[in-house]
This record gives sequence, C-alpha cells and structure tokens, in this order.
Amino acid sequence: MKITRRLLFYTTFCLLFISTSNLRAQTDSTVMSLSLADAQEYALNNNLSVVSAKYDAEASRFMIWEAISAGLPQVNASASLNDNLKLMTTLLPGEFFGQPGTKIPVQFGSKYNSSFGAQASLLLFNAPYLVGVQTSQLAGKLTGLNLERTEQETREAVIMSYYLILISEESMRILDGNIAALRETLMSTRAMLSAGMAEATDVDQMESNVAMMRNTQSSMERTLELNYNMLRFQLGVTPETRILLTESLESIIASTDVSAVLEAEFNLRDNVNFRLIEGQEQMSELSLKMQKASVLPTISGFYSYSKSGMGDKLGELDWFPNSVLGLQVSLPIFASGTRYSKIKQAQIELEKARNGRELMSEQLRIQEKQLRYNLVNAREQYNLQKANIEVSKRIYASVENKYRQGMASSLEVTQANANYLQAENNYISALMTLLQSKVALDKLLGNF
Repeated sequence: MKITRRLLFYTTFCLLFISTSNLRAQTDSTVMSLSLADAQEYALNNNLSVVSAKYDAEASRFMIWEAISAGLPQVNASASLNDNLKLMTTLLPGEFFGQPGTKIPVQFGSKYNSSFGAQASLLLFNAPYLVGVQTSQLAGKLTGLNLERTEQETREAVIMSYYLILISEESMRILDGNIAALRETLMSTRAMLSAGMAEATDVDQMESNVAMMRNTQSSMERTLELNYNMLRFQLGVTPETRILLTESLESIIASTDVSAVLEAEFNLRDNVNFRLIEGQEQMSELSLKMQKASVLPTISGFYSYSKSGMGDKLGELDWFPNSVLGLQVSLPIFASGTRYSKIKQAQIELEKARNGRELMSEQLRIQEKQLRYNLVNAREQYNLQKANIEVSKRIYASVENKYRQGMASSLEVTQANANYLQAENNYISALMTLLQSKVALDKLLGNF
C-alpha cells in the first residue's frame, strides 16, 4: 500500500513538473523583442487586415484567369441511356396494311436508346470579352493597390504605437524621478518639523504632492498597458504576448531627419490614394468601352460529334454516328434605345471619375502644404520646449535647495515642481506632435 502511494506521488510530481516546464516554455515563447523595423515587418505578415487584403489579391489573380478562360476553347461531353418501358403508339390508316377504312395502332422505336458525344466551341470574336479581360486585369491591379494601402496604414499604425509606448515609458521615467525627489523632500520636511524649522502644514503639503504623483503614475501605467495592447492588436499577436522594444526614444529622435522630409519633392504618382483614384478613372473608361463594344457582332465556331445506339436488346444496339461543324454569328440590331442609354450613363460616370481625380489632386496638394507647415511648426515647438525644460529644471532645483535651507516655503516648492512637470509634459507633447507630423508627411509622400 505504501509503495502504491509513493508511486502515485512520484507520478503526480513528474506530471506536474512536465506541465510546469511546458508552461514555462510556452510563456518564454510569447516574449517578443522588436525593433521598429521588426515590428513593421511582423505586422505585414500577421496583421489580420493585411492578411485579408492578401487573400483579395490572391483571389483577383484567379478572377483574371476566369475572364481569360471564357474565350478559350470549351469542350463538353455527354452520354445517355434510355429504357423505353412503353413504346409510343401511333394510329396509321388501314390503307397501308390493306384494311381501308380502319386505323391500325403501330409502335415506333426500340426498347433501348443510347447516345454519347462531345462538343467543342471557340469564341472567335467578341468585343465585350476583350474589354472584360482588360477590366479583370485592371481590377487585379486595383486589388494590389488596396493591399499596398492596407500595408501602408498598418505600418503607420505600428510606428505610432511604437512611439506612444516609448513616450509613455519616458513619461513614467520622469514621474518616477519626480516622485523620488518629492519623497526625499518629504523626509527632509519631516526632519525639519522635528527640529522646529518647518510646520505641520508643510509636511501635509509634501505628502499631498507625493500622493498626487502616485495617482498620476498609476494612471500612466494603465495608459502604457493600453498602448502595448494597441501594438499587440496591430501585430496580430495574443494579449498575453510580452513585447520588449529594443529601440530607445533617444535613438528614434536621433534618426528622425526632419530636414530631409521637408526637402523631399511631392509626386502625386507616389501617393497610393491618387493611384487608386486613377484606377477608378481607368475602370470607368473600360466601362464606357464595354457599352460601346456591345453593338459589335459575336462570332463563334463549334464542332460536335455523337453516336446514337438503338435496339431491343441492350447488348445488341445498332450505332449511327453524327457530326456537325458550324459557325455562328450574332449581330445586335435594335434594342429600343437601351444600349444608347447605357453608353450615355457610362460617359457621365467617366466624366465624374475624371472630376474626382482632379479633386483628389487638389486635395493632396493642399494637404502637402499643410503637413509641411505642421512639421515646421512642430520642430520649432519641440526645440522651444526642449530648451524650456532645462530652465524649469534649474528653477525647481534652486527653489528646492532654498526650501531645505528654510529660505522658501512648501508652497513655492509645490509651484516650482508643478511648473517643472508642466514643462516636461509640454516637451513630451511637442515630441509626440513632431513625430506624428513627420509620419503624416512621410505617408503622403509615399516614403513607407
């Protein structure tokens, strides 16, 4: 009995150890270390929107072949076997059988009828077919452009989420340093209170400052986790996946060449949205071409061969071959104005598409000027806030030093700390605006 219990214990322990090892292995496998470039590449392979767009692009290739194959030779085969359980009876005049004035019932046919054959057809000329092939090819091109736009939007979303995480972590670092400094000041204030050099209200003020900073820290932690979840969604990974960013905010800032983006020229053809609107215009042109082609004749050729078997016994059928070679021409003559109306509608749609292209062109050029202005302004604000933060930091350090020497009040320390944090927030906000403005202009210029 003891041996059985001991064996059961060891078996359970081994199973638990194996399960724990597997769990650790699974947990370790969900840790991802990503640079910005790695994150973008991973998203392009796993983001669900990109995957769906790739499926559409793959399906469009088969749609092109479907359109082409409609004009290629078509071959069909058929076979049949009939058992005439009751042969059809017909009344014939009795004069045929020497019985004038009477009707004689006669059965025609054989008990079994069988046939088999094949038919081949080839479309020799059909103008709508030719236009349809062009249309399917253009549709495939537009599907590819839609995939490109989806990938571009995914890249943009990944970049912004990556930036948001780095900026949130920088904000957390600033808050941690500020809380540490406030706690040190709080300890000094308590010591000053014990020595009679400070009042209880000073301690209360410092404790309130620390409490507010800790609440802000908790809120920032939730924001940081939200940003990580956004990145996980864009990457197409599970919420349990741990993500480690290998690039720092300093390296991102160092690699951000604003001047190069501002000096780059804008070519409408580099913008994927403009190419899509051009594709819509070409699609309208083909639609008009299709309607005009509908008045042309259709010419096709065909050949068929078959054999028919008849007899009263299934194994003794008499077979007779039959073959046909033909040419068929179909010419539309009169449709009561239907084709004319469709052609006019297609012409209107084409003019509408051309107008849409011109409108898109003007909108993109105006957007380019606005985004360049935004980027220049964001760079100036960033440089201003970067200089301002150093000034606020020195002022806060000076006021804090005076407070420890009894030459400044706790209210002055609180105000200086609030100014310093505001300067930090302004700097973070200006940095985020700078990065967002650069990404927006890069996207318009087709740089990613």
